[in-house]
Amino acid sequence: MAHPKTALVTGSTSGIGLAVAEALAGSGTRVMLNGLGTPAQIEAARAKVGAYGVEVDFNGADLSTAAGVEGLIRATEARFGAIDVLINNAGIQHTARIENFPAERWDAILAINLTAAFHALRCALPGMQARGAGRIINIASVHGLVASVEKSAYVAAKHGILGLTKVTALENAESGITCNAICPGWVLTPLVQKQIDARAERDGLSATDAERALLAEKQPSLRFTRPEDIGGAVLFLCGPAADNITGSTITLDGGWSAR
Repeated sequence: MAHPKTALVTGSTSGIGLAVAEALAGSGTRVMLNGLGTPAQIEAARAKVGAYGVEVDFNGADLSTAAGVEGLIRATEARFGAIDVLINNAGIQHTARIENFPAERWDAILAINLTAAFHALRCALPGMQARGAGRIINIASVHGLVASVEKSAYVAAKHGILGLTKVTALENAESGITCNAICPGWVLTPLVQKQIDARAERDGLSATDAERALLAEKQPSLRFTRPEDIGGAVLFLCGPAADNITGSTITLDGGWSAR
């Protein structure tokens, strides 16, 4: 019997990454978690994913350095034997106008949101190429397709992720490896909740009104994309129906980019 597949999901201790890890675990895939959090939060994430009856482990590698990312790939391969599915999801955010944007925040966002994905690909691809199979999914953003004010670093990084996705797909088009991106719009994650809270405070709004104002500005459906929707899209891209989908994006943005 073939060994169960192994997935590495970066930034998977909360939010979208955790939902993706759960979806993969639910399909019988072993998971290496990675991300930030208190020991209790990390243990809770591990328990949540492990509840599906698959092997799950955690590696707290620092993705802001090439050595950190390489260490994560090697540790995952050592622990599980191979990486069959790579999900580049880790991301951070900072908002400010360009002329006020702290240079170190720009560097940090590009390092985590874009460069870490490159290093993960660089280190994980040889193993996938040797086996003639692999699924790579980069969690981009609707901000990989369109822009918003005060998000220069994030928008630049996510546009970069879509370019990186296409190059990876082309270089591996005949290899049995696919590389695609998922572009969510507003998803109610801790990152977005912070923006809602800030808006409520700034504009003197209730939490509900701040939420609606945020959505109305960008997302015509007026509802958040759910983290589990992104998990479902990942499962589709990992499944046989997506064998010939590569260099592509699935956009779950409630109509945001249609305008």
